[in-house]
Amino acid sequence: MAALSGDLPDPVIRADPAARPHVTRVAGIGGTGVVTVSAILSAAAAFAGYDVAALDQTGLAQKGGAVISDVIIGGPAGRGNGLAAGECDLYVGCDLLVAAEDANLTVTDPDRTVAVVSTDVVPTGAMVTDARSPFPEVSTLTQRIRMATRSADAVFAEARRTCTALFGSDHFANVFLLGCAFQGGNLPLPGSAIEAAITANGVAVPANLDAFRRGRQAVCDPGGLAEALRVARVLAGGKDAGRPRPAPGPAVQDVIGLVGAAPGSDLERLAADRVRDLVAYQDLGYARRYARTVARVHQREQAVCPGQTELTEVVARYLYKLMAYKDEYEVARLALSAEAGAAVADEFGPGARVSYRLHPPVLRALGVKRKLSLGPWFRPAFAVLRPARRLRGTALDPFGHTEVRRTERALVGEYLESVDLILDALSEGTHERCVEIAALPDQIRGYEQIKMTAVAHYRESRAELSKSLATMTAAAP
Repeated sequence: MAALSGDLPDPVIRADPAARPHVTRVAGIGGTGVVTVSAILSAAAAFAGYDVAALDQTGLAQKGGAVISDVIIGGPAGRGNGLAAGECDLYVGCDLLVAAEDANLTVTDPDRTVAVVSTDVVPTGAMVTDARSPFPEVSTLTQRIRMATRSADAVFAEARRTCTALFGSDHFANVFLLGCAFQGGNLPLPGSAIEAAITANGVAVPANLDAFRRGRQAVCDPGGLAEALRVARVLAGGKDAGRPRPAPGPAVQDVIGLVGAAPGSDLERLAADRVRDLVAYQDLGYARRYARTVARVHQREQAVCPGQTELTEVVARYLYKLMAYKDEYEVARLALSAEAGAAVADEFGPGARVSYRLHPPVLRALGVKRKLSLGPWFRPAFAVLRPARRLRGTALDPFGHTEVRRTERALVGEYLESVDLILDALSEGTHERCVEIAALPDQIRGYEQIKMTAVAHYRESRAELSKSLATMTAAAP
């Protein structure tokens, strides 16, 4: 993505640190550059000739836990670096959940503090390990911040998503927020001082400079930023288009056609992608089993709720998820795929050396407690495993007897039983509940023990909702 060219208008700075100290609080999570942003601000203030005091509160968590950094620009010598209630001028929220915490908002004031906050959803550890733990409504969190700050001047931006689209990584999101804050007139420093501090930091300097400028552009020229994002996405699509996916053969087309989806519809695209993947994952018969199930749901949904495809699409997603569990054979297939090789070459250059870190359940069952690190010499083993996928789930499958693999196979049968239950109970009145039951496999995430715990939760939810559906059906006139 080309760097931002052309001059940006100078902001109207709203504060003078020589008259009153300017206080910034940066709130985020460890490992994302919160302390680095604090250091950049401190260096920029020093370059601009101001006294500066800073305090980083990292707590016990070095990565993933809440991190708070306070930077005080100007003020009398010897001033403490702690913040009193209502003393914050600029509140930079690098993580929405942390920024919305009451303990951090105590330093804000509705008449004084301006908030610049990233609205991207970053799940907590509890949400990762338990898919039933919901992320609070973004609107609720942003409203909490608005009420504690000068809402008319607040800036809320999808900083992580924007930087990922522009730079291929969200590592630049916090610097992007600095650009937003600066262009809004809420950082009483020259832009040249901030860019000098970014340069002095010496890490990914061109990208960080551009991220700072793109943050400025988000405030003064949002249309220009939107066009830059559009171009970035087109370029990313063009990169993929250079390696087009081959058209499916007649046999695969026939299986896709079994679904009966309208040509060009979202359902047709969804089913076609997954049928092709399941053919590669196992074989044509495996994909046909999938397609026939999706077709049954589609036919029943159209009979009961004409024109709706929500239930069919949900079944298409989650039946595929359960049928395409990632086992040893699938790891081998993916490792040897042309797409994986091309992705490595794109990221690290042609001829990059690849190693593999593996810890399949069969090794854990044998007492191996750590992942094995295997170099390129292991690729021939993958070449043997890939065609051996025909053994998957049979008595001859050497990996199929562990608890995890047996559970994964059982889940497919259990889901098909749920589909039968749904189709028997489906009506206009039960449609929403049927969709809810069909989407339950979204809870199943992770590997080994984490996955097994998630499966237990899934089965509990399935039993409860199935009982509820039966009650609704019995009560229907």
